[in-house]
Amino acid sequence: MTKKTELKRGLNLFDSTAIVAGSMIGSGIFIVSADMARTLGSPGWLIIAWILTGFITITAALSYGELAAMMPQAGGMYVYLREAYGKLPAFLYGWTLFTVIQSGTIAAVSVAFAKFAGVIFPIISSSKWIFKFSFFNYVFGLNTQNLLAIISIILLTWINTRGLESGKWLQNIFTSMKVISLLLVILLGFTVGKNIYAVNANFSDLWSASFTHVLNTQISVEDLHGVLIFGALGAAMVGSLFSAIAWDTVTYTAGETINPKRNIPLSLAIGTGIVILLYILVNISYLFVLPLKGSIDGSNVYERGIQFALDDRVGTAVFEGIFGNAGAIAMAFLIMISTFGCNNGIILSTARVYYAMAKDGLFFKKAGELNKKHVPAFALVIQCIWSCVLCLSGKYMDLLDYVIFAILLFYVLTIIALFVLRVKKPNVERPYKAFGYPFIPALYILFASAISVDLLIYKPLYTWPGLIIVILGIPIYYLLGKRIHSLGCNSRHKI
Repeated sequence: MTKKTELKRGLNLFDSTAIVAGSMIGSGIFIVSADMARTLGSPGWLIIAWILTGFITITAALSYGELAAMMPQAGGMYVYLREAYGKLPAFLYGWTLFTVIQSGTIAAVSVAFAKFAGVIFPIISSSKWIFKFSFFNYVFGLNTQNLLAIISIILLTWINTRGLESGKWLQNIFTSMKVISLLLVILLGFTVGKNIYAVNANFSDLWSASFTHVLNTQISVEDLHGVLIFGALGAAMVGSLFSAIAWDTVTYTAGETINPKRNIPLSLAIGTGIVILLYILVNISYLFVLPLKGSIDGSNVYERGIQFALDDRVGTAVFEGIFGNAGAIAMAFLIMISTFGCNNGIILSTARVYYAMAKDGLFFKKAGELNKKHVPAFALVIQCIWSCVLCLSGKYMDLLDYVIFAILLFYVLTIIALFVLRVKKPNVERPYKAFGYPFIPALYILFASAISVDLLIYKPLYTWPGLIIVILGIPIYYLLGKRIHSLGCNSRHKI
């Protein structure tokens, strides 16, 4: 009989791969290309941004495989940072995961779910306020859009408190539906949706880059040359990187994975590879249907283009261009499925980090307990509450900017941990070794660090607060006092 404090192993390779792919495929792929198109103004550079995102993501996933196989325990990155650097850096990750990274991701994806529900039900809108107030440049409040977002988070949290089986079957079903949806977008874009005007406009001039400033309904366009292109490229990749994060959530569930030393590295490689290929092909299909450049006051989807798709809903605009209004509604429904399934994977997995932290005395003690269904229900509830609060704090792109800098920072630290642990623990069994070590992991560190610096320069309004939140975790850690300092890593945590 499984004890109340033990997680139950029930995830096979397919389940784990579904968590990887399903957590990655959310709303981003259907939205962020609009903002990226405004930032870059070039079809060629748009595709380069997605290719670089793919390289960074797959490189990180292949490197993570070694850490996951070495330490197949619930908690994922939290465990890797703890073993490489000690309790403080691990706590800072858990603190930032809770305050910004995953809670912010859950909020952003749920807001996107509600955004596309608004296509079908116009009463659901970010402009239909129940109450609001402003603080400097930030707007907080409840509208019908984030109200629906909050309801979706609560529902998914409740489902996952009912046991691992409930969460994993929901994940498998929704991930399969999402992959089929992306394949449908690709197929239609390359065939019946192909528009000669869009193809000529996009592929006759691939590389002329420009940055489009939008202030209310006024726009100005600045040509980009030389180093400015690379600055814009880094800023644009906020969207594509956000669309490709959350692949590591599967490592949080290592304590519930069957044969984790084999299945987690394999699921990381298979899941990220499939999703990145789909993402690149989807963006090429967008360029076959809609011109990249457009007008903010265009009367139809072709005149608005990718840059000014209504509410940045590029996926909806593509289907509307092919099938008219019925197509827009059909795509909105598919994206609602995608975002709902994405959040299920993140909600299911991330609560296991707080469970692991609680076991080390670094989180609410009750989060380290399991309910009668062998899941950390209290951790799920706490995660739910804070994610709902974040739904009140901003629009979709605002939430992306909060999240991406913080997650890149800890991704870099974790890949560096690969090198640290090769030195600190050279004799530990490594069932899988990082592909291309040390060159490929080093390239990831270089690329991700460069993008992080770029974001601090070009998107300071939201990235600096992310850094400040990480730093605020330091006094929080020490305020916990003797309780933390008296707790070492239990023997069961050693590798």
